Amino acid sequence: MTEIAQSGVFSNPIETAATALETDFPIVEVSQVAEQESWRKEVNRPIYHIHKWWATRLGSVFRAITLSALSRHDADIWQGFYKKHNLSGKVVLDPFMGSGTTIGEALKLGAKAVGCDVNPVSSFIVRRALTRVSELKLRAAFANLESEVAPKIRQYYQTVDPMSGDYIPVLYFFWVKTVTTSDGKSVPLFSRYVFAQDAYPKNKPRAQIVCPDCWGLFAERYDATAVDCPHCSCNFNPQKGTAVGQYVTTKEGKRYRIKNILSIGIKPPAHRLYAILAVRPDGEKVYLPASEGDHALFSEAEAKLTKEDLPLPTLALRQGHNTAQALGYNYMYWRDFFNDRQLLCLGMLLRGILKIEDKEIQDQLLCLFSSTLEFNNLFCSYKGEGTGAVRHMFSHHILKPERTPLENSVWGTDKSSGTFSTLFESRLIRAKRYLDEPFEVELTHDLFGIATGAKKVTASASIDVPCVASWQELIDCPKGALILNGNSTCLPLPEKAVDAVVTDPPYFDFVHYSELSDFFFAWLAPVLRDSCAWFNKSDSSDVGEVQQKDPRAFAGQLSRVFTECHRVLKDDGVLAFSFHHSRADGWAAIYEAIANAGFYTVAAYPVHAELRSSSPKSAAKDPISLDAIIVCKKEPHAAQCLPEGYVLSKTSELVRKLQGAGMGISSADRFVIGASQMLITTSAQLLSFENIRQRLEALRLRLLSDEKRQCGVIANCLPE
Repeated sequence: MTEIAQSGVFSNPIETAATALETDFPIVEVSQVAEQESWRKEVNRPIYHIHKWWATRLGSVFRAITLSALSRHDADIWQGFYKKHNLSGKVVLDPFMGSGTTIGEALKLGAKAVGCDVNPVSSFIVRRALTRVSELKLRAAFANLESEVAPKIRQYYQTVDPMSGDYIPVLYFFWVKTVTTSDGKSVPLFSRYVFAQDAYPKNKPRAQIVCPDCWGLFAERYDATAVDCPHCSCNFNPQKGTAVGQYVTTKEGKRYRIKNILSIGIKPPAHRLYAILAVRPDGEKVYLPASEGDHALFSEAEAKLTKEDLPLPTLALRQGHNTAQALGYNYMYWRDFFNDRQLLCLGMLLRGILKIEDKEIQDQLLCLFSSTLEFNNLFCSYKGEGTGAVRHMFSHHILKPERTPLENSVWGTDKSSGTFSTLFESRLIRAKRYLDEPFEVELTHDLFGIATGAKKVTASASIDVPCVASWQELIDCPKGALILNGNSTCLPLPEKAVDAVVTDPPYFDFVHYSELSDFFFAWLAPVLRDSCAWFNKSDSSDVGEVQQKDPRAFAGQLSRVFTECHRVLKDDGVLAFSFHHSRADGWAAIYEAIANAGFYTVAAYPVHAELRSSSPKSAAKDPISLDAIIVCKKEPHAAQCLPEGYVLSKTSELVRKLQGAGMGISSADRFVIGASQMLITTSAQLLSFENIRQRLEALRLRLLSDEKRQCGVIANCLPE
C-alpha cells in the first residue's frame, strides 16, 4: 500500500491515476446537458423509463462517468462525449441495477455489462428494455388486443352527451373519498371545491367547481373566494372544503380527526363519483356531472367483476416505512388500490395479454401492462389542463392516499394520458426504437456561447446485444449483457474480472424500493412465477436488500456489497457511484461502507441530478439538485498533505464554478459538495462512525454559517 502522509490527507496526482475519472470530470458541461435531459427523461432516455423505477439517474451523467472510468487518465472526456466508442474489451458492473441506466450506457459505449438487482421487478424490466423485438410483431399483438379486448373495456368508459344524446368516450372519472361519522353523517374529503384548473391558472383562470350542496358543476375563477351555485343558489367559498389537514368538519360544524373515524372500520374509505371529463367527436373536452346512468354503469362493472375469472392480485401490504400511510387508511391488500371497474378492465386486459403465444412479445406487453398500473389506480390525481393530466401514484415517492382520486380510462383514447394505448406509443415503441438509434442530447449555442436549445445527435452504435445467462457466456460472446437477480454480496463472477463498477446505491432512509415495488409484483408474480424463478417468492423484498433506516445497519449492508465489488474489480479499476444526502449520518454511513470494504475515496465531483420542480424536491425547504460522484480505488493515491481548510476552499471553488455556469446552488447542495470532499481528505484515516459524523455535522454548520455571512455582506452592499 502507498504510504500515507501523517495527516491522513492526500491529493490525487495524475501520475498515480489509471483512469480519467480519477483526475478530472467536466462537471459544468455534463450538468448542463443533464439538466436538459431531466426535463423529459422518458423522451431523452426512453429505455430507462419503459417502466416505473425510483430515483432513476440521468443517462448523460452515467455516460460520462462510464466513459471516464474506462478511459486513460489523460483522455479529454468532454471532447469524446459525443463520439462513438468501441470499448469491446471492457466490462462494467452495476450491483444496484435499478432501471438499468449503467447497463444501457456501458452497452452504448461498446463495453460489456453485468447488472444485478435484488428486486425481481428491476431485473424483469431491464431485460425487457434491452430485448429487441420486431415492431411489426408488437403492433400486430397490440392490434389484436385492440380488436378483442379494447371494446370490452371501452364500454365501461363512456357517458351520454347531454347535448346530442349520444354516447361519447370518458377520459377521466372524478371521485372523492367519504367518511361516515359516529352520528351517521357521510362527509366528502374535499380540501377545496375547485377540482380542475389549468396548470398555469394565472394565464387561464377559468376553473371547474363542484357545489357542496347539490353537487352541480360550474365554471369560475380558480381563486374565487365567494360564489353562488347557478343550480341551487348555494353561496360558499370554493377554497375551503370539509377536510383540512388531518381533520374533517361536517355541515353542522362538528370536527373529527379523520384517522379516528377510519380506525372504526376495516375497509378503505368509500368513494363518491361526482364529475366526468369526456371528449366529443370534434375533440372538444367537456366536464359533466355524474348522472344516474354513470352510476348505473359503475354498478354494472361491479356485478360483472363477480362473474369473471380474472388474474387479479391477492398479495397483502407489508408493514413498512412507505406503506404506513396506506395501511392507516385501511388499504390492506394491493387490490384495494383499485375500484371494481379498474379491477375488471385491468383483469380483462391482462387475461388478453396472457393469451399471446409469442413469449417475447407477451413479456413486452406484460411490462407495458405493469407500467400502466401506475396511472390507473385510486392513488392517482388530476394535474389539471395544459399538462399531462394524470398525476401518477408515486409522484411523492410514498403511498399517499389520494382524497380526490382520478380514475383513468385504462385503454384510453388519443386524448388520454397514462393509458395502455398511449403508453404503448410513448413508452414501449419509443424504447424499442431507441435500441435501433440511441441518441444524446446536445445543447445548441448562439455566437456568444449562450445555450439556445437542444438537439438529438447520434453518438453510439445500435444496442444489439444478447442478454446472456452466465459469466462464461458473456466472455465467449463478442458483446452482451448479463442481467442477474439476487443479492450482490455474492456475485457469480470471478475475482478481478470487471474493469469498473458504476452504480447508484439506494437511500437508507427515504425510499424503500421493495415496499413500493410490491404494487407491481402483486400483479406480475402470479403470472410469471412459473416461467421466471425471480418471481417465485412471497413478495419483492429480500433479506439482503440495502434498505435500512438505521445508518449503521445501512453502512453494514452497503459495505458487504462494496466488499464483493472489491473482489471482482481489477486492481487498477474504479468504483464510482452517485450519492447525495442532507444529513451527516447519511454521509457517515457512506464513509464507513467505503472504508470497511477496503476502498479509498480518491475523487468526488458534483453534477446535476434532478429538477427542483419534481414533487419531492419542490416540497423540501432546502432541495438538493446535485449528486456527488464518488470515485474509489483499491489503493489510495500518492500521499500529499493538503492545506488546512482544503475542504472549505474546494467547496467554494466548485460552488463558484457551478454558479458561474448559471446553476442555482442551495445550502443542501453546498453540503453535498463539502461532504463528498471530506470523504477524500479522511479516506485513509479509518475514523469511527461517530467521529466522521461529528466532523461532517461541523462542516454542515460551518458551510451554513459561511453562506449566511456571505449573503449578509451582499445585502449590505446593495443600494437602498
